[in-house]
Amino acid sequence: MKTKLIACPTLSTLPKLLTFLTLGFVFLSITNATPLWAQDVNLTNFTKKLETSTSKNAQEKVYLHLDKPYYAIGDDIWFKAYTINAKTGLPSTISGLLYVELVNEKDSITKQLKLPMKSGITWGDFKLTDSLSEGNYRIRAYTQWMRNAGAEFYFDKTIKIGNAWANKVFTKSNNTLSTENNQQKVTTTIQFTDKQNMAYANAPINYEVKLNNKTIERGKGVTNAQGEINIAFINKQPEALKSGYISATITLPNKQVITKEIPLKTTSKEIDVQFFPEGGKLVENLPNKIGIKSINSNGLGELTTGAIINNEGTEISKFETNKLGMGSFFLNPATGQTYKANLTFADGTKKTVNLPTAEKSGRVLAVSNLDSTKMAIKVYLSEDLLNKEEYNLIAQRNGIVYFATKVTSNRQVVSLTVPKDSLPSGIIQISLLSSTFVPLNERIVFVNNSHDKIDVKPEKLNPSYGKRAKADLAFAMANEGKPVQGSFSVSVTNTSAVKPDPENETNILTKLLLTSDLVGYVEKPNHYFLKNDRDTRLDLDNLLLTQGWRKIDWKQVADGTEPVAKFPVEKKLQISGTVTKGGKPVAKGKVSLVSFSGGFFMTDTLTDDKGRFNFDKIEFLDSTKFVVQARTDKDRKFVDIVMDMVPGQVVNKNPNTGDIEVNVNQSLAGYLQESSKYFDDQTKRGLLNRTILLDEVNIVEKRKPTYNSSNLGGAGNADAVFMSKDLETAFSLSQYLQGRIAGVQIRNGQAFARGNQSPMAVMLDGMNMGEEFNLDDIVVQDIETVEILKSIGTTAIYGMQGGAGVIVINTKRGDGARSVNTYTPGLINYLPKGYAVAREFYSPKYDVKPDSRPDLRTTVFWEPQMVSDAAGKAKISYFNTDVPGVYRIVIEGIDVNGFLARKVLTYEVK
Repeated sequence: MKTKLIACPTLSTLPKLLTFLTLGFVFLSITNATPLWAQDVNLTNFTKKLETSTSKNAQEKVYLHLDKPYYAIGDDIWFKAYTINAKTGLPSTISGLLYVELVNEKDSITKQLKLPMKSGITWGDFKLTDSLSEGNYRIRAYTQWMRNAGAEFYFDKTIKIGNAWANKVFTKSNNTLSTENNQQKVTTTIQFTDKQNMAYANAPINYEVKLNNKTIERGKGVTNAQGEINIAFINKQPEALKSGYISATITLPNKQVITKEIPLKTTSKEIDVQFFPEGGKLVENLPNKIGIKSINSNGLGELTTGAIINNEGTEISKFETNKLGMGSFFLNPATGQTYKANLTFADGTKKTVNLPTAEKSGRVLAVSNLDSTKMAIKVYLSEDLLNKEEYNLIAQRNGIVYFATKVTSNRQVVSLTVPKDSLPSGIIQISLLSSTFVPLNERIVFVNNSHDKIDVKPEKLNPSYGKRAKADLAFAMANEGKPVQGSFSVSVTNTSAVKPDPENETNILTKLLLTSDLVGYVEKPNHYFLKNDRDTRLDLDNLLLTQGWRKIDWKQVADGTEPVAKFPVEKKLQISGTVTKGGKPVAKGKVSLVSFSGGFFMTDTLTDDKGRFNFDKIEFLDSTKFVVQARTDKDRKFVDIVMDMVPGQVVNKNPNTGDIEVNVNQSLAGYLQESSKYFDDQTKRGLLNRTILLDEVNIVEKRKPTYNSSNLGGAGNADAVFMSKDLETAFSLSQYLQGRIAGVQIRNGQAFARGNQSPMAVMLDGMNMGEEFNLDDIVVQDIETVEILKSIGTTAIYGMQGGAGVIVINTKRGDGARSVNTYTPGLINYLPKGYAVAREFYSPKYDVKPDSRPDLRTTVFWEPQMVSDAAGKAKISYFNTDVPGVYRIVIEGIDVNGFLARKVLTYEVK
């Protein structure tokens, strides 16, 4: 029996839509109507609970439009952020603050911006100073509210940053994998050259090989005449230690010492192959669609062919994946049979993998989604389940139910057809639930409609322009022929310098409609949006068959319980805390907030009955210093102030393994050459400055220290000492210490001295905080001194406690073992993180101020806020550069209805 779904109304009414279908209606109409009616009521109540629960706890999605796909040291990374309510798809009004971070290859935050958002929109930039090195960086963006859903749903993109302008040593490496004495051997050849590609011959090299932050090998050598050195090591744990890096330190002829980090993307040839039954289960004697995913050790898909063999050795079928390593095939498992797949990979190697064992009884949820206008849904039941239970079939997206229906068990196959124009673009989750709403089968599908997207049409765009010619461009924004008002961002680049990679582009459609609801790395996300033909829909369907996704806790919905939000919504900046006296809260105490940064500012408030205070009607820029003063209704003696602090977000391991490039500078050679010309010109004009960097910084107090310390060896008896003035601009202790101490690395908020697997002990005002202590658990502005003890001479006094090294932290209010408390009661200095200063992209105006000097910009134009008017019209104006080529315009945006826009246009400059 087939029942066709009734077409839904317009998308604006979809959030309130709920269409109930009864399959097998003829059979049910002659049965007792009471149980059926009761179940219909239950289904209605359940979907209402789902709507309510997901509305109260609606998550957010964020996407960053970047001006370029890759960068060079000296560049600016310009970006615009679009944050939407995942439930409604509308621009988000949940959060008012966005965090954007630049993360280096060691998974350490190098820069962090806090930006104000209005209706989910904000923008900013990162200046790539020469204090940074080349590498595979990540841009990560999230709100505090998003932290409740987990880091896997943040915006997290890997970008390559090269360095030619401020770089003295260039490296190029390649790995060879082999087997020696039945163990895996890795041989890496690294070549060291200067900017002119001249080899550093006979140069001393010290190196350390680390896999998963575990030291595997250390050694030294000398480069040959070609500037090369070979580093070989045995990986005794290839399944556990798959990737890492080589830290190589070269001594140049002028005795300068420079350290380079060379990624080891993989140390294994192993190809991981997994099989995924559609709907989650393989059932005997029922037709089952099975997805296959074949991933190599680099994290990329591997072209694979295979044959399915049963336990009697008979070949059942053959299959082949696409170039991204994904495919699917059908199998009807016979009773008592088991199956395996004989696989052949692109390099000719072979592998045999067992398929999941089929269950003797169960249900299969099958969806055919290859038609451009409709999808077909089928539910298969084992014979033993006939006439036993009614099921619930629900299709929803982020909690909005688009249809819900009963599925009777009087037939072994039940099917229905869904018109795609009744559904929104994006991932739809189809779930088969029991009569008591226990999930049995789930399947996700993708819908890509045109009626919920913005069409961008150029009205003034010439096919070609001259050098430095003015480009006056006009656009018309519409949805189904009707003008729309929206917020858009525009990037213009010259493809001769910035070569696009269309399939691998992350854009507003790939992120907000597809990957934001998936867990795990998606290779070449824009491959699924360049076309909308049958082959592309098949590739996309295979991706969703084999990729993890955001799931709803159906039990939580049925029980009516709500998840506990650890991180509350953050609407605006605030400075808050608690005032106590003798350990008891101070009620109705006066708290004053004073700042002398950029002029005098002062305000005050009173504490509540619990001693809490909150300044939430203030706005301030980053690095603004405050003084917080508190007192009781009489005086401030012995009053203690504890400021609220939200713990920083731990940096997870880079999830985008497939995007990591081993030889970054070589892969960006063309772009680096063009950008270096621009940087050199900017330097001559005094618009760009190099900084003088020390290759290794050890800060040691030589004079007799005047500060108080809990260091058992005495104040200043340390390998490095950092004072409060050094920490003034740091937003976290781990971020500040990263890279500043030779032989010490920071990982996940803990410090590790070279050669030790255990973290360094942390002594906070004389107290051992234990191995679980995170350096970011303490407010950096509360620190008076930090002493680093890593040599035997400084750690010996701590005995076994100091075996892995010691970090002695003395706070401004602390009573150290040998100190006198200098903390001033009722008064503290406070340096919270404020808004980042928004900078404006420089675009020359040659019709106002002619300039004969060369114009070599690699980003020709960037406009983060192009707004269309009531008629849907928008305009931009800029001047082309001196560099000819095909210029590429990328326009992205959103309107008040949550409709998305992406348009790519080109013209030629001659």
